[in-house]
Amino acid sequence: MSDPGGGLEEDELDKSKAPLLDHLIELRRRLLWSVLALGIAFAVCLYFAEPIFGFLVQPLLAAGQTRVIYTAVFEAFFVQIKVAFFAALMVSFPIIASQIWLFVAPGLYTRERRAFLPFLLMTPVLFLSGGALAYYIAMPLALHYLLGFQGDFGGIQQEALPGVGNYLDFSTRFIFGFGVAFLLPVLLMLLERAGLVTRQQLVRGRRYAIVIATVVAAILTPPDAVSMLLLAVPLVLLYELSLIAIWFTERKRARQADKAAA
Repeated sequence: MSDPGGGLEEDELDKSKAPLLDHLIELRRRLLWSVLALGIAFAVCLYFAEPIFGFLVQPLLAAGQTRVIYTAVFEAFFVQIKVAFFAALMVSFPIIASQIWLFVAPGLYTRERRAFLPFLLMTPVLFLSGGALAYYIAMPLALHYLLGFQGDFGGIQQEALPGVGNYLDFSTRFIFGFGVAFLLPVLLMLLERAGLVTRQQLVRGRRYAIVIATVVAAILTPPDAVSMLLLAVPLVLLYELSLIAIWFTERKRARQADKAAA
């Protein structure tokens, strides 16, 4: 028996088909809007670069370090450029993501748009959650540990004088690393939704996931156990939460299939 709903979706997709040139024009328009949003955000953030950097150095200040230095002539200038670009990416990300969605959505069925839209909405929430964990918890703890090596060593005073560029790389690496790592549930649920993996495969691969989470945490964080655990443990927990979420979506799809069959 033919599926009436499937026929409607086929008609809807046929109506959304367009020549390749139209797709390229639409892609160019979405890219222009994304670049424009990033450019405006960069200009605004460059004007406020000093307050933004002041916000980023708060974990360093909380760890007891009150001075940063720069040794290269242009280092402080380029730090402001990097700070503005970093902040502009954060600010313009929702607009860029919406432009990607507007380009992709017409090529999807209605049920596929409904299925993927929650993942799009979850992405900034999870990214900000990871960045907040890095800024408010992981970075202060890591800095307290790393700055604890200062002191008198046999009559020689060892003192930390972080460079502005070095600290900016440290902080943005932490925030971006935690933010991207927290997108793990979205990635796993999309892979399962696309049929590339199943929940049973993810359950069987749990031990490998723990090893991979540990390796990723070791790469993205400084070489100390505290920082590594602060990222590895949430990654493992997010993996388990992904399995639970996939279980619920499987049950929902099974109920919908039973209703369609009835």
